Amino acid sequence: LKEFKYLSNEAKWRLAAAYQLAGQTNIALDLISGMPTSFPARTSWGYTYGSDTRDEAMVLETLTLLGPTKKTKAEELVKSIAAKLSQDYWYSTQTTAYSLIAIAKFCGKNPSGAKIISAAAIDGKQTDINANTYLRQLPVVFKTQNSSNVVITNKGSNTLYVRLITKGQPLAGDSLKVNNNPAVLAMSVNYLTQDGKAIEVNQLKQGSDFVAKVVIKNPGGRGAYSQMALSQIFPSGWEILNARMYGGEGAFKSSPSTYQDIRDDRVYTYFSINQNETLTYYVQLNASYLGRYFMPGTFTEAMYDNTVSAGVNGKWVEVVQ
Repeated sequence: LKEFKYLSNEAKWRLAAAYQLAGQTNIALDLISGMPTSFPARTSWGYTYGSDTRDEAMVLETLTLLGPTKKTKAEELVKSIAAKLSQDYWYSTQTTAYSLIAIAKFCGKNPSGAKIISAAAIDGKQTDINANTYLRQLPVVFKTQNSSNVVITNKGSNTLYVRLITKGQPLAGDSLKVNNNPAVLAMSVNYLTQDGKAIEVNQLKQGSDFVAKVVIKNPGGRGAYSQMALSQIFPSGWEILNARMYGGEGAFKSSPSTYQDIRDDRVYTYFSINQNETLTYYVQLNASYLGRYFMPGTFTEAMYDNTVSAGVNGKWVEVVQ
């Protein structure tokens, strides 16, 4: 406890939770006395990949462990976290998972043998959704875009948790556009012959060897970036020539990376990039199979911060005789 003042806020709440689990409730309450339950947005995820929402979920879990005396504060926090998760916003797996864990512990369990006794109105049409199970799924077809609504009425004594799950088909082909912010991260993709000359890949002769060149630049306005991922997915008509199996990279030597995963049709490269640094990555390829194929876009992004990203649109390519 001598070093308590040097701990981060979320670490202090975790320590209080540990004391509560150890049966030292008075110490746990003393530790969190006057502590904030909400936090400003983080500018960096740090070594724990945290966020302000993840930290609030840790607070919620601790308040839940402390029992009825902290129920009011816990109720306020669970509403705040649930509202954030309902927004059309990107959250990392760390934030999403810990938020759901904390909410689940707050909600607790329904009594054994609980039944669902409720009714639903879909666009005004009444539907019973009674069930003897813990889970009941009901298909909902929205006939109009703006006026459809679903009303759930709980007629039983148990607490029900309702989810509306929407499904759809993502955009495909060259209609999906990428919005880049070169002030945050810049990327370019070019293709070269084996002797380093620039080529277009819209139409390649079968059997041609060539190289994909990706250049990534950090303009430096937000400092260094870590936990970066470069995703390159290639058309089905191209083969990746794994330089590890062909005697090395030759003239096309890539910048250092933390790890590179080379698969049948794609290459994932993981790296960090310093302020004002430029990195270059090469992948050697062969136009192998005749036909017309769609080449997905190339993307690089910070895995725990979706505001740091850059991409190049996909396009149709052809392999000819």
